[in-house]
Amino acid sequence: MNYITEPMAIEERSMEIIAPYLAELNLTPEEVKVFSRIIHAAGDPEYSKVIEIHKDAIRAGCAALESGCDIFCDVEMVRTGINKRRLADNGGTVHCLIGDEKVASTAKELGITRSMVAMRTFGERLHGSIVAIGNAPTALFEVLNLMKETAIRPALIIGVPVGFVGASESKDFLAETSPVPYITVRGNKGGSPIAAAVTNALLYMHRR
Repeated sequence: MNYITEPMAIEERSMEIIAPYLAELNLTPEEVKVFSRIIHAAGDPEYSKVIEIHKDAIRAGCAALESGCDIFCDVEMVRTGINKRRLADNGGTVHCLIGDEKVASTAKELGITRSMVAMRTFGERLHGSIVAIGNAPTALFEVLNLMKETAIRPALIIGVPVGFVGASESKDFLAETSPVPYITVRGNKGGSPIAAAVTNALLYMHRR
C-alpha cells in the first residue's frame, strides 16, 4: 500500500480535502484557517455547521499573542496540545492547575469541580489572556461568572467543552452573555484537541 509519509504533505493534502466543505460558508481567510484546524483535529467535516467565531475573535486573539499574553487551560490535555515553543517565541506561557494539590483539596472541601477552583485561582491573571477550555463546562461557567462579578476580561475565550452535561448550555451561555470575543462550537461537540487546534491556528496565523 502506498501512503503519504511526509508531515507537511499530509497536512497539505488534509487541507485540500477539507476545503470543499468550507467553500460556500463565506468565511474570511483567517476563519478558514480556524475552521480547517478544527475539522482536521476532529476528522469530522460536520464541525463546519457548528463552529461559531465572534467577529472580533481572531483579531483579538492575534493581538493578545502579539503582546506576549499567557494562555490558561482547564485540563492538561489542552495544555499539552498547544504549541508551547511558538507561544514562548512571543513571550507567553501556558498554565493549567487541574493537578495542583491545593486546587484539588479546595474543590473537595467546597464540593465543586477542580476546574472551577483553578479558574478562581487564576483570577486576575486571566485579564488580557487567552482562556482555552476544552473539557469542563464548569470552568467555562466559572470564567463567565468571574467576568460578571469583576472587571476581569480575557482577550479571548476559546470555549469548546465536550459532553452531555452542561457542555451545550455553557457554550450557549458564552455566546449569549460574553462581554469579550470568543470561539466556540455549539452543541455537544468539542474537546481538548479542538481547544488546542483553535489555539494553534491563532499561533500559526500570528507572526511577530
